[in-house]
Amino acid sequence: MTRRLLTSYLTLAALVLLCLEIPLGYVYSRAEQDRATNAAHQEAESVSDFAALSIAYGRPEELDKQVAACAERIGGQILVVDSKGALLATSHPLVPEEQAGLAQRPEISAALLGRSGADVSTSTIGGVNSLSVAVPVQHDGKLQGAVRLAIPTEAIAGDVHRVWLGLGLGGIGVLVAVATVAFALARWIGRPILELERAAHTLAGGSLATPASVTTGPPEIRSLAVTFNRTAALLEHLLASQSAFAGEASHQLKTPLAALRLRLDNLEIDVPPHLRGNLTAAMTETERLARMVEGLLALARMEEKALTPEPVDLDRAMEERTAAWHGLYEQHGVRLLLLGNPIGSALAVPGAVEQVLDNLLSNSLRVAPMGSVVTVSRRLRATGSELHVTDQGPGMTAEQRRRAFDRFWRAPNAPKGGTGLGLALVQRLTLASGGEALLLPAPGGGLKAVIRLQSVMPRRSTGFPGIPHPRRRPPVGAGVGTGASSGMDSGMDMDMLER
Repeated sequence: MTRRLLTSYLTLAALVLLCLEIPLGYVYSRAEQDRATNAAHQEAESVSDFAALSIAYGRPEELDKQVAACAERIGGQILVVDSKGALLATSHPLVPEEQAGLAQRPEISAALLGRSGADVSTSTIGGVNSLSVAVPVQHDGKLQGAVRLAIPTEAIAGDVHRVWLGLGLGGIGVLVAVATVAFALARWIGRPILELERAAHTLAGGSLATPASVTTGPPEIRSLAVTFNRTAALLEHLLASQSAFAGEASHQLKTPLAALRLRLDNLEIDVPPHLRGNLTAAMTETERLARMVEGLLALARMEEKALTPEPVDLDRAMEERTAAWHGLYEQHGVRLLLLGNPIGSALAVPGAVEQVLDNLLSNSLRVAPMGSVVTVSRRLRATGSELHVTDQGPGMTAEQRRRAFDRFWRAPNAPKGGTGLGLALVQRLTLASGGEALLLPAPGGGLKAVIRLQSVMPRRSTGFPGIPHPRRRPPVGAGVGTGASSGMDSGMDMDMLER
């Protein structure tokens, strides 16, 4: 922020200085040239008047002395020619070729035509840039010749260069002063904005221990900081209220549901056989209600705070969860296979991979026909790590796959007893881990769930091609972050399978 503001101020100041100093420098250069031209014109007129008298009274030797003295005084060169262009006097020696071509010089030829004023041109004499002035020599209205005067422009160029240097140094000084003021102004404006950015990052992390400063910066930023602090305080209050509600609801709802289930179990021996179906249905709905409460509380706990992804060993998590579900799959006549080479670690929130796998395996087992195969595969791609859970069930249409991650949504042909929260939890855990959850049609029928996560570093594992681990039944009803099955799905519940 400070750098951008400083750059903007300096750029604007530099443009203003260029717009002012460049025209000023050119104006001064032109003024110096005009001043030198006028001075040369006056000197040439003076020599012309003396030459007219010398020629009229036949005193060429005095003309030579005057030309030499004047040339020495001005540090230039002077020559006088007659009306035909022949050399009469000169302050410097000329070779015959130069003498023969004097009349062809533009400024001398113009003077020999009797033009009033001076014909100014810039020529090079002896490698030195010079300002040349030629004026006619007249006496009693009769043209007698011309005087040509050349002055080196080194002094003029030196003055112009000094002015340009002064303008440049002055511009640098102005830029330094502007930079100093602009830096202070940018810090004054940018510091409260950086405070707001820090407070926003802190708020995104789940808390606002230090509110943004409301005493520094422009009035608009102070007003923004006041509004931000008020909004942050309101959000913290809402989050605290939600957290308190989640804790209280977990206690207040679990206790009566557990008591209701216990009472229904105690009634089983006293219920006549023809009414036991109703009792079983009541117990099933009680379990479903308990699982729905667990699912809602799990989502609330996950959303009430910002979870930070950490490196998770994907191979170990997949091996453990497939081993845990292997026994239950065998009971229902479905094969569970873990395929693919080890893919190493990926970024995920703690417990997310286990929860995701438990929900996906629960869904797959619920719809998998007896004798079919459910595969859990792993792939390492350039974009990250992928976990695939593929079943051979009825699958879903494109519209059903699009809505499957909505809370409480269940497919029209889904088995009864589900809560519609499992896939919603899968998606939210994956997104919290910085990944992506997809449902795709499986080749040959069925559904393929794809979980994409950001890879950390591949590793070599002592994984297994099948499921040779000791069988253990997956725990049911665990909450977020435990690594166990939550028992929540989009219409597929494992407690019902186990009963």
